[in-house]
Amino acid sequence: MSEKVTIYDIAEKLNITAATVSRALNNNPKIKEATRELVIKTAAAMNYKQNKLALALKSGRSNNIGVIVPRIDSNFFASVIRGIEEELYPHGYQVIICQTHESIKRENENLHTLVDAQVDGIMMSVTGISDENDSAFRNVLEKNVPLIFFDRSKHIDGVSSVTINDFKGGYLATKHLIDEGCRNIAHFSGDQSLDIFKNRFLGYKQALLDNGLPFNEEYVIFTKSSVEAGKDAVDKLLQLETPPDAIFSSSDFAALGAIQELKERNISIPSEFCVAGFSNEPFTKFMELSITSVDQSPLEMGRMSARVFLEQVDKTDTIKIEKKVVLAPELHIRKSSTRTNF
Repeated sequence: MSEKVTIYDIAEKLNITAATVSRALNNNPKIKEATRELVIKTAAAMNYKQNKLALALKSGRSNNIGVIVPRIDSNFFASVIRGIEEELYPHGYQVIICQTHESIKRENENLHTLVDAQVDGIMMSVTGISDENDSAFRNVLEKNVPLIFFDRSKHIDGVSSVTINDFKGGYLATKHLIDEGCRNIAHFSGDQSLDIFKNRFLGYKQALLDNGLPFNEEYVIFTKSSVEAGKDAVDKLLQLETPPDAIFSSSDFAALGAIQELKERNISIPSEFCVAGFSNEPFTKFMELSITSVDQSPLEMGRMSARVFLEQVDKTDTIKIEKKVVLAPELHIRKSSTRTNF
């Protein structure tokens, strides 16, 4: 393997100083145009590659943005990342993606790694609201690295966020089920230490109360976002003395699991049982029994997160204005919850 070409090799080749080579490569106005063109031509011929990290240390900017998500094998997070990239690429930024796999330890390592890599900003969906990583977040802010939360957020002074109105999304889905004639509506909830799941639950509960229906704690099942979790939750619900006649799930995957389990038990959907999910995953509209779901607008969430970042870095003063952007949810009504007569 050939050794990496340095500015000293170029300088030796042209019989000039390394400082002159460096200035020419960085378009220093003190360098004559003829010299600059000669250096660039020679560097290209020698296959010289500039050290991006060294340039970042020198200029204070790397033109790299860190994005931290729980996982990338999810249409939602993949779409958010796409939105971020589409908005930032025309401004010369590249995206570095990290995954936490729902691990506080990995989230902490991701934050430190990105700061050490001299990223110009970090956008992330947090793993939880535990204070275990507070020192890592403080480290980011003390280094004056812009930090923006999207989807899942923590309440930290000076940190902007881009979220969806999860309360309204939960309310809309539950109100729709009520309008379809459902009266005993269960809810699949995620970890309510996270605002997104807590607010979806509160929207569900408020819709029941506003429509004169009682809130039954037995109907609230805490599930992971998986098909198997949805199946297990239905099994528990159907063992109740008064089983529900509908489910509003905080996860499309759990909703899919619920539908599969109901079908296996020969329970007719939607005439006997209605199901609505959350996230509007692609599979929800392509199934034979399409699934009603709340759209989180992930592409727009990514774009908006990037715009918030650009607003912060474009400011010349040291005071950064904290922004809280809340996007409106949209309910997509499909076969899993639409009754023609009730």
